[in-house]
Amino acid sequence: MEQEYRAILQAVGEDPEREGLLRTPHRAAKAMEFLTQGYRQNLQDLVNDALFASSNNEMVIVRDIELYSLCEHHLLPFIGRAHVAYLPAGKVLGLSKIPRIVDMFARRFQIQEKLTQQIGNCILEVTGALGVAVVVEAKHLCAMMRGVQKQNSSMTTSMMLGRFRDDPRTRQEFLTLIKN
Repeated sequence: MEQEYRAILQAVGEDPEREGLLRTPHRAAKAMEFLTQGYRQNLQDLVNDALFASSNNEMVIVRDIELYSLCEHHLLPFIGRAHVAYLPAGKVLGLSKIPRIVDMFARRFQIQEKLTQQIGNCILEVTGALGVAVVVEAKHLCAMMRGVQKQNSSMTTSMMLGRFRDDPRTRQEFLTLIKN
């Protein structure tokens, strides 16, 4: 990957041998490895048996989970936050696992719509919940730095499964609780 970054520097007219760029191909390759680590993670290792029996049947919400991803169309970052809720059906998931699941999917080349669906489907699969809700809000540098160049625009996507989709009161409770 380092050689490819070196070639990119040359292609844009830079000298990869100048002092400020000498180690840039190495650093860029390491950064890309980190930013795409979701491809090298798997759900079983991530959850690591952190699913616990529980009589709780009330909504569980983890909100304001910061996320960083790369747009699959331009390889530019989108940055935002996710709000995730589920209605337990005899099992609860360890608190840290929900942000880890968000990160696993965010650390891939992605579009926000697909990211939202992957998170929701994964939480449902892992917990067997009666319902799952996910809202992702993000700013896309591909729309801010290039293209339409709109600095204050943001995108919101949502996915509602089970009771969050079927029961408007449950959906409304979730949406009310995640408001700032």
